[in-house]
Amino acid sequence: MLKMFFNLAVISTLIIFGVIRMDAVENKGKDYRYEITVTQKDHELGKMIIELFPEIAPKHVRNFDSLVSIKFYDGTAFHRVIPGFMIQGGDPNSKDKPKNQWGYGDPSQTTVPAEFNSTKHVRGILSAARSQNPNSATSQFFIMTSDAPHLDGQYTAYGKVISGIEVADKIVNSPRDPNDNPLDKISMKIVKLSDKK
Repeated sequence: MLKMFFNLAVISTLIIFGVIRMDAVENKGKDYRYEITVTQKDHELGKMIIELFPEIAPKHVRNFDSLVSIKFYDGTAFHRVIPGFMIQGGDPNSKDKPKNQWGYGDPSQTTVPAEFNSTKHVRGILSAARSQNPNSATSQFFIMTSDAPHLDGQYTAYGKVISGIEVADKIVNSPRDPNDNPLDKISMKIVKLSDKK
């Protein structure tokens, strides 16, 4: 009992002095792994498993998790593919609006403030897409298919692909138009692994 009280007192003190973020304590022990199923023209390209980083980007993780819980991403596209760089997706416009509106987002979406951190933008890292405003991230994210050190500290990295990175390679090498949109829509469906039956 005394040991438990001591541990709580230490954690409380660290939170008060900002050594531990309250968000990180709340997220401890939760499972933040997700399965992204990717399809193109009714053909499954494969599945990626991603794991998020609540300790370093709790607001982005909470936003992503809440969107997955309402099936927000299901039917959205990987609308931007740049070989040797990354794939980007998660824009609600890509569900059913014309392709020339993909990537612009919905102005009514909740924005997430930047949580820049020391994670390097290497192959497999998942990061928050945004406009020129660092605090403008919403639902869109990108997955690195190659290392891009110029993004380090400029974009919020908040997860990584732990299985299926070869699916990202298929996506990024899809034939694309001059705006880097895949010629044929590449759709996603995201489910939290702990919610799969």
